[in-house]
Amino acid sequence: MKKQSIAEIKGLLKEGTLTAEEWEVILQDERKGVQTLVQSYQRKQEREKRLIKQFADMQRYENNAYMNGIENIAGVDEVGRGPLAGPVVAAAVILPKDFQLIGLNDSKKLKENVREEYSTYIKEHAVSYHISFIDNQTIDTINIYEATKKAMYDALSGLTPSPEHVLVDAVHLPGLTCSQEAIIKGDASSVSIAAASVLAKVARDQYMKELHKKYPGYDFDKNMGYGTKAHLEGLNQFGVTPYHRTSFAPIKTMGK
Repeated sequence: MKKQSIAEIKGLLKEGTLTAEEWEVILQDERKGVQTLVQSYQRKQEREKRLIKQFADMQRYENNAYMNGIENIAGVDEVGRGPLAGPVVAAAVILPKDFQLIGLNDSKKLKENVREEYSTYIKEHAVSYHISFIDNQTIDTINIYEATKKAMYDALSGLTPSPEHVLVDAVHLPGLTCSQEAIIKGDASSVSIAAASVLAKVARDQYMKELHKKYPGYDFDKNMGYGTKAHLEGLNQFGVTPYHRTSFAPIKTMGK
């Protein structure tokens, strides 16, 4: 095998089609640029191995259900419990048995562009999904915990077919007509819950970005309604919007 240029070697590593002989030659190439490429390639390979293992580990709850003869397994998760403004949002999703999305994880651990890409992929490949928004007025009326559960119930009720088993992130949902598992840190432990987490997070972020266009003084497009310094300054300067949660501090004491 003739000695190749660094650019040619970079192309081969990117394609990932190296033969054992070609790889051995590259490993023995002492050029600094080649060794830098080798180290980068090896780090990338190790990262991919970790992600593949992580995805396999996150399938254990689904695989246990499949082994018990259950086909339609729904994951459900919510986002937006803590913000001072905007809705709480839940998503429920049933994934096909052969679903693969290496790198899927708790939505909070993913970069925004990756979340958006994953959300599109999940929607395209899901058996069924449904996203539920519970507005701030309802949150103020029934409290955030009950509003969160309502969002989850509504998301699950929108699935077709109906789930035979539900995987929930940390919350027990009384009254479901099928079996369920409440999993602590489920959005990082179950593929189905992680997928629901991504759908809910992307949907809510898009909602808050649209709300920012109507109320630009609160930085909703950046803080998503959480009580950041810019948000609190906006409240002091412009007051409370119709989308703020009046049962949450410090909003409930403003103007009193």
